[in-house]
Amino acid sequence: MSGVPPHVLVVFGATGDLAKRMLFPGVVQLWEEGLFPEHFRVIGSGRHSPGGDDEFRERLGEEVREFSGVGEERWSAFARSISFQVADSDDGGDLASAVRAAREDLGDTAEVLLYLSVPPEAMGPMIGMLGDTGLAEGARLILEKPLGHDVASARELDAAVRRVFPEENVFRIDHFLGMEAVRNLVALRFGGGPMGACWHRRDVASVQIDVPEEIGIEGRGAFMEATGTFRDMVPTHLCQVLGLLTMEPPDGFDVESLRAAKLSVFEALRPFAPERTVFGQYDGYRDEDGVDDGSESETFVALEAFIDNDRWRDVPFQLRTGKAMAESRMAITVVFRAPAEGPFREVGDPARLRVELSDDLAVSLDTPAKRPGPGPVTEVVNAELRSTGPVEGKPLKPYARLLHDALRGDRTWFTGADEVERLWAVCAPVLEHPPSTQRYPRGSWGPEEANRLPGPDGWRVSGE
Repeated sequence: MSGVPPHVLVVFGATGDLAKRMLFPGVVQLWEEGLFPEHFRVIGSGRHSPGGDDEFRERLGEEVREFSGVGEERWSAFARSISFQVADSDDGGDLASAVRAAREDLGDTAEVLLYLSVPPEAMGPMIGMLGDTGLAEGARLILEKPLGHDVASARELDAAVRRVFPEENVFRIDHFLGMEAVRNLVALRFGGGPMGACWHRRDVASVQIDVPEEIGIEGRGAFMEATGTFRDMVPTHLCQVLGLLTMEPPDGFDVESLRAAKLSVFEALRPFAPERTVFGQYDGYRDEDGVDDGSESETFVALEAFIDNDRWRDVPFQLRTGKAMAESRMAITVVFRAPAEGPFREVGDPARLRVELSDDLAVSLDTPAKRPGPGPVTEVVNAELRSTGPVEGKPLKPYARLLHDALRGDRTWFTGADEVERLWAVCAPVLEHPPSTQRYPRGSWGPEEANRLPGPDGWRVSGE
């Protein structure tokens, strides 16, 4: 099987949206692929009982089958090892007893992995409970974003974590770092290919990191009202991609080296300017369940960023993400500078490289080439780079990949507390002086002001 020792996986927030859409489908995929411990127990937990173990399994099974595709028979086999135990920050005694019993049943080599998917304001008290009840002893802890809501709360949360858990047992999850294509950015940049030589402000004119989504908030009204898209996406997913895309070569491929390389970029990242940030809200958002009738919460963000170091100074990085947009894509577009001299210095369109952040490696290059005929006249030609090797089995979902890392104790693709705190500091000007929230039609590319943010060339992901 997996080679991973027996485990008790405890999921706080087990009846929440993230658990049914992402977390449990990832767990089931690991189990189906033989990458989950052969002997295990999964204990869901929350403040309110779903009605007992059988009711929890049945309700969870309906949801997980919808989002994972696992068959009813296979789910039933997996679900025999699932139970539910009520707990909160004031009372975790029964949960601690259930975990101890499960661990004893699995044997002396059994380990405990705690997954904390609760609102930011509940994290500190919950971590205190884990320490008080002994649940933290020898256990690993996965923390789900957002980790705080500003610099002060992030520091407070980190202090609470450090009082209870050693840093080597803490896993701050960002599921974009579980995407194969995102991890491939490191290989594309430092694997000896042509990208490394031109990855510099002398050759790069601008970069866009674009994550539009067709779906709306999908029943997450309370979360969006409390958090908003800026806090949810920018200091987490988009900045983590930015860090991997722009960091200097790390000293090694290990947790300390990778975090240090990203942190160096984040320390050079200029605090975001409110006047170069656009907030939007799609028409109909206020009609969603859990949303205030007069809500100004943003479902869309576009902003311009700059990295003040020798490699990237004065190169604009444009970041965009939003709900209920025209298309779902995750793409990085690098626009190269036109030649400053020579016969082709006045080309029509500059060369540009696009990396699609999908399960399959997909890189395309649009580059000027000489048009047949006399004179230095160019036209754009396209070349696509794709993996040529056979792909065995289904690619692991990001949460499955990261859970597998955590089960093995590998923190390489998890974020550090210093990164979290620095990125909240970069976001502080926008949090303190947020731009007004503009309306945009559902199925569009966002507010018109955002469409003007990149200048005359616009966003490269725009329905082409």
